[in-house]
Amino acid sequence: MKKSTAYLQVYESLRQDIVSSVFPYGHKIPSKRVLADRYSVSVITIEHALQLLEEEGYIEKRQRSGCYAIYRSEDMIDTGSEERSHQRAVPLAEDLFPYSVYVRTVRKVLGDYGEQVLQKSEDNGALVLRKAIAAYLQRCRGITVDPDHIVIGAGAEYLYSLCVQLLGRHRIYGIESPSYEKIRLIYRSSGVRLDPLKMGAHGILSSELERTPASILHVTPYASFPSSKSADASKRAEYLRWARERDALIIEDDYASEFAANLKSEKTLFAMDPDAHVIYLNTFTKTIAPSVRIGYMILPESRAEEMLGRIRGRSCTVSTLSQLVLAELLMSGAFERHINRIRRKMRKHNNIR
Repeated sequence: MKKSTAYLQVYESLRQDIVSSVFPYGHKIPSKRVLADRYSVSVITIEHALQLLEEEGYIEKRQRSGCYAIYRSEDMIDTGSEERSHQRAVPLAEDLFPYSVYVRTVRKVLGDYGEQVLQKSEDNGALVLRKAIAAYLQRCRGITVDPDHIVIGAGAEYLYSLCVQLLGRHRIYGIESPSYEKIRLIYRSSGVRLDPLKMGAHGILSSELERTPASILHVTPYASFPSSKSADASKRAEYLRWARERDALIIEDDYASEFAANLKSEKTLFAMDPDAHVIYLNTFTKTIAPSVRIGYMILPESRAEEMLGRIRGRSCTVSTLSQLVLAELLMSGAFERHINRIRRKMRKHNNIR
């Protein structure tokens, strides 16, 4: 194994063993030295892999005892007093995209595209941007998506209202409680009936999921605001099971998840079920700057054509120039370099090695 990727390969191997019940719930994971011998890597590499598994909710470290598998795909019950906080840090407000790089990119786009920046883009967003987002998601997030299934819009709030147009006002929408205030405000202003679902340490409580009559679930799996709680691996699997059993839909609001400090973003709900049950939302407001009001929505493959038909004729709400600049930032690698710089800063600040 290459030194730079060895711990990720070990992580993927152990995660697969846990998910497939080679190490079932409550089973003790072999010691670090045993694992180091098995994978022919150093103990430090094993420690890094185990840290990722613990942060994502696959294992639990117990003092003077070792590591134990805690992943249960069928588990519908929260662990009450044994629950532990699963929080994530977010970058500081001053961690904006470098101004000099942004200006240089704007100049390049103006020079490359000329008067094309004054033309109207496709209704779902400029194709060059949708292709750049699709390539970025494949590279960095493990999401494979057709660019034609991506819809560009002016920020998360616009996309929330677009979801209502896609899914209908007659349905009950389950939301996290507490949750981001604008989620509640926009849904209510759209005439949607909401069911607030109480949060546990790792996401919405299982008892709340069982109780709710909702057929739409809006979740923020990464660092839900204002609680800063993140859904672990078991909870994400539970959300998807809930949707499949009810033939319901999940709106996955993945705001700022690129800043996961463990250097490996957790697997999105959409990546776990890209076909039918998840609509994925994300924006560049936190990752670039608050003034960059550009977000995107990914539609599930089997429902994409039907959903696109419901919003056909609606013009894109983001200027062509802004879309082309963002596409260039993604294609040039400038966006990823910025994200990596902030993540290194966050890891140093939080003493994560």
